[in-house]
Amino acid sequence: MSEGQAEQRASQVVMILLRMIRGLERVDTDLTPQQYRILKLAGAGGERSAKLAERLAVAKPTLTAIADGLVASGYARRETEPRDRRVVRLCLTESGRAAVERADAAYGEWLDRLLAQTSAPEAVLHAFDALNEAMDEVRRARQDTPPPAALAEPPAGQRTAGRGSA
Repeated sequence: MSEGQAEQRASQVVMILLRMIRGLERVDTDLTPQQYRILKLAGAGGERSAKLAERLAVAKPTLTAIADGLVASGYARRETEPRDRRVVRLCLTESGRAAVERADAAYGEWLDRLLAQTSAPEAVLHAFDALNEAMDEVRRARQDTPPPAALAEPPAGQRTAGRGSA
């Protein structure tokens, strides 16, 4: 495959993925996709806020704003760690668990209808599993890579643009 063909194929795949995302956004679940993701991960065991933000690839203030809405809606609650009160975990309430179950069912129905239109539903699911594993590997590699020297803290006493001057 030539470079131009590879770029065209990549563009087509991205457009398919974006179309799928739009389809998922239209599924009536009473939760936004971000709320669903947060509740799914929090429901897996009461995640620490910083870890949850990392796993969701969102900034902590974004997570805090969404979590505030989930808490206000009664879907989640914040719990402090008994040994370290600075640590806050987001945990599902019964209402939150029920909302996730409803969303799981709605997304499942959407996916079942879509897969029923393919010639090889198991192959499609297998491909998604492979992509999920690849994304996990990319995330792990990114976490294991030290920041580039250009982004590292400058040596003590060295001035950089925008620092140290009033």
